[in-house]
Order: sequence, then C-alpha cells, then structure tokens
Amino acid sequence: MYICVCKAITDQQIKSAIEKGHCSRKQLTQCLGVGSVCGKCSPYVKNLIDENRTHYSIMTAAA
Repeated sequence: MYICVCKAITDQQIKSAIEKGHCSRKQLTQCLGVGSVCGKCSPYVKNLIDENRTHYSIMTAAA
C-alpha cells in the first residue's frame, strides 16, 4: 500500500528501511524521501516506526 503518494513510497519500502536501521522519521526522510513534500504521510510513518519498535521489543523480551 502506498504510504507516501508524493514520492510513491510503499509500506513495504518503509518497513524494509526500518529493518535496515533507519528507525526515525528523519532517517526515513533522508533514505526514502518519505514525508518531504506535503507531510500527510507522517502519521502513518510514525505508526510504522512504533509498530516496529513494539515488534522488536516483544521479540527481545521473548529471547
């Protein structure tokens, strides 16, 4: 699904970048350009970042 329509960035591209260590909105903007035009995608990007943090916190706690 497209998250950033202005830059044609999908949720999978964002998730992949997060998994590679781009874990802040600033880093994702620098890496993908997401959120650099109109900014309407910023809340969705934040949600993906938060979901990733929660996922890895659970995985770390389970290990």
